[in-house]
Amino acid sequence: MYTRYRRLDLGDSSEAQRRGPSSAKRKRDSVREDDDLKFEGLDEDEELVRAALLPRKSQALGVPGEEKRFWFQRSKTSYDSDAIATQPSVFDDPETAEEYRPGDDWENIHRFDPDERWTWGEEHKLIRKIDKRIMVFAAIMFMALELDRSNISQALTDNFLEDLGMTTNDYNLGNMAFKLAFLCAELPSQLIAKALGPDIWIPTQMVVWSIIGSAQFFLSGRTSFVLSRALLGMLQGGFIPEIILYLSYFYKHHELSLRLGFFWTASAFADVLGGFLAFGILHMSGIGGQYGWRWLFLIEGLITLIVGILAFVLMPSSPTATASYFRGASGWFTLREEKIMVNRILREDPSKSSMHNREPLTPSLLWKSIKDYDLWPIYVLGLTFQIPMSTPSNYLTLSLRDIGFDTFTTNLLIIPTKVLHVVTMLGLTYSAEIFGELTFISLIGQLWALPFIIFINVFDITSINKWLAWAVMTALLCYPSAHPIQVGWASRNSNGVRNRTVSAALYNMSVQTSGIISANIYRTDDAPLYHRGNTTLLVVIITNIVLYLATKVYYVQKNRTLERKWEAMSEDERLAYVTTKGGGNKRLDFRFAH
Repeated sequence: MYTRYRRLDLGDSSEAQRRGPSSAKRKRDSVREDDDLKFEGLDEDEELVRAALLPRKSQALGVPGEEKRFWFQRSKTSYDSDAIATQPSVFDDPETAEEYRPGDDWENIHRFDPDERWTWGEEHKLIRKIDKRIMVFAAIMFMALELDRSNISQALTDNFLEDLGMTTNDYNLGNMAFKLAFLCAELPSQLIAKALGPDIWIPTQMVVWSIIGSAQFFLSGRTSFVLSRALLGMLQGGFIPEIILYLSYFYKHHELSLRLGFFWTASAFADVLGGFLAFGILHMSGIGGQYGWRWLFLIEGLITLIVGILAFVLMPSSPTATASYFRGASGWFTLREEKIMVNRILREDPSKSSMHNREPLTPSLLWKSIKDYDLWPIYVLGLTFQIPMSTPSNYLTLSLRDIGFDTFTTNLLIIPTKVLHVVTMLGLTYSAEIFGELTFISLIGQLWALPFIIFINVFDITSINKWLAWAVMTALLCYPSAHPIQVGWASRNSNGVRNRTVSAALYNMSVQTSGIISANIYRTDDAPLYHRGNTTLLVVIITNIVLYLATKVYYVQKNRTLERKWEAMSEDERLAYVTTKGGGNKRLDFRFAH
């Protein structure tokens, strides 16, 4: 089930349409456009005069719940692209409109207009344009991140440990240093991004970490390896929640969840691309008297440097700030498109205007967000859900080498895992939106992996046919990940920019902590069969199944409690309550997604 707002239940929607929004209370910061009359060469004052003289827009609203969210739902018989898409919201009721109106310091206030109306055809066309302009480059940046943080796996196949005189435990230490630094940097980095703006902080991070990544060309042993991994973790920490917060400026909740599926798809494709790059670059071994893995770190670090420099140019600070020297004087979006972007987002979630995009969080607000126990179930899931699959994944290349595959075959054999993982992850993400179910759909990943975890507990994969062993490991690691669903889940249940800023970081910190745990389950003294480690994975996956069910029960009971309190209020009490602003996910008219 998804988040439900009871703020619109005070009256029939048709009544809200008849009343229309209150014009007396609102300032007219935006200029109205007329679809039939075109005026060229008018300055701002003339435009305001024109807007005052032209007839007011239609106050008709779209029918709630009739959006065709997916392309396969938009048949000629069931999809009317000319139907009004503007959804009812608190801005249509004069009792609540002024209370929820964005502050004058909000970066998009000049495009806010509760009278704005648009069609489904316009909105869906605009979403495709946002995907092209914003989402594609966000995915490219994530691919660059993944290249730099995962190329260590390809380096392992080129005798990386032996060349530096290191052991598996040294590798585990470096991995733990990376993940611990990544974890510790998550929240501070997110807070810096909130104060400076993601459009400034993210490119800065990328440029600096790409330099460190390239400098791994000069690694000389255990100390330099651990130090470089720690620096990379510190600089890359916060990137993911920063991007999630940035994308939330452009997308509705359900749109963001689907885009996050493609976001992690980009990460998986980076792994595939990394496999092909590694296949070629590792053949450079001997050039300049250097090992292939040194060229791998150098070249992929330089690729990220180029992307980081481009990010300074291609990341606008907000939907209404795309105009620049590099992006064009007119920007990427028309005035009409900017108005649709701003108003459709606020109509779904008025809390998105509660903070300026360069407004820092105070310590008290930060602590309040951390204490939000209603989001803790999602953090707990983030801590444990990937452990049963991440542990074998960390050692996939080494495992394939151990069962008889050579360096270059190993790098090619990991590609099917990445491709199939993308397919199953996208299928799971779409299923969650189609069926309107988050918890049970997310649980599928654990049920998928369970039989394969049992298999590696019962059979020694080093003693069976190597192709059968590869098939089992591939089937296990192409499990449908609930990661995109759960990131969007935390965002939905935050119900506010402050909470959303912190929850994105805390959830990702939970995931990074799970990575630290995963990196230490397989130990040298348990090799090569890892009986103790595989038993641990089986216990964790059973625990995960229980945790998902417990999370479902928690949010169902929480919503029932809120519903009882809401129903106990009189009509006048409800009306008075909805005219109050703030409260985030503690509001009585908010319902948790599950």
